[in-house]
Amino acid sequence: MIWDFLKSAIAPVTDLIGEMHTSDAEREALRLEFYKLQFGIFEKIVSYEQQLLESQKQVITAEAQGQSWLQRSWRPITMLTFLALVVADSFGWLANPLASEAWTLLQIGLGGYVAGRSLEKITPKIADAIRK
Repeated sequence: MIWDFLKSAIAPVTDLIGEMHTSDAEREALRLEFYKLQFGIFEKIVSYEQQLLESQKQVITAEAQGQSWLQRSWRPITMLTFLALVVADSFGWLANPLASEAWTLLQIGLGGYVAGRSLEKITPKIADAIRK
């Protein structure tokens, strides 16, 4: 998604280069410089994301190693509560069905939890691939 954004942001410039009245070699040299710029920006974004995930990992690790049982357990308890609400709503066991806002909150919570864990695992591999 970020890559697509960068490509769309730089595309007008690369299109303009294609329309310039210069030699083919000069146009290709300019295109190459803009692709390097685009790649450099993408590399910085990936580095930032990696630092952000590392910070989040440190917070979660500190919580998991905390002194208080509640401090160590609040995230799993929250996700299990969401699961119980979904099951209860699916079987019609709730006096009032979950509101659409509750489903949105659940999607954000689960999506953030799953996406965060996925990004945490793949970001170092992406960063290594970019550095090569």
